[in-house]
Amino acid sequence: MLKTKIAVFVSGGGTNLQALIDAEKRGEIPSGEITLVLASNDKAYALTRAAQNGIKSVVVKRKEFPSQELYETKMKQVLMKNGIEMIVLAGFMSLLSEDFTFAYPKRIVNIHPSLIPSFCGKGFYGLHVHEAALEYGVKVTGATVHYVNEIPDGGEIILQKAVDILEGDTPEALQRRVMEEAEWVLLPKAVEMVAQTLKKGN
Repeated sequence: MLKTKIAVFVSGGGTNLQALIDAEKRGEIPSGEITLVLASNDKAYALTRAAQNGIKSVVVKRKEFPSQELYETKMKQVLMKNGIEMIVLAGFMSLLSEDFTFAYPKRIVNIHPSLIPSFCGKGFYGLHVHEAALEYGVKVTGATVHYVNEIPDGGEIILQKAVDILEGDTPEALQRRVMEEAEWVLLPKAVEMVAQTLKKGN
């Protein structure tokens, strides 16, 4: 059975990459296969995770290219060479232009650590999202998996899961709970849904 070939884009520790690798091993992503990890940072621990699991990896750094266009051309070349059909952004810190997202319509998904449209868009990433949720005093937060388009966190929502905010939560504690209870649960489910859709379309 042909599987949808997936590239995971990373910049750091790769906890969501690990969640996907584990889910794939458990048979939860039968329609897709992670065949490439693309990192924007050669020191990303996610590269170690890829190596430990026999997944090919490549590093493409934004600062090594004079323009966004050349940077994205290089990434597209890597993706084409590896026959990639779907992209998962898992803590990828480089922004993608409209040209790039347009080249992969409904083929790029991202996980965001809040219930979009709350606490999303430019500047809302990592701990900043959880700090904002706590400052605002919301009682419920969560995570959202969405398609990626030219607007940061602006693409169509695929799945969401709510997580309660507890008294005494710190941004770090909340971040961990959102990962465990929402991100690591939602991402494999959404990846399978999209991979299955693409397989039917091919």
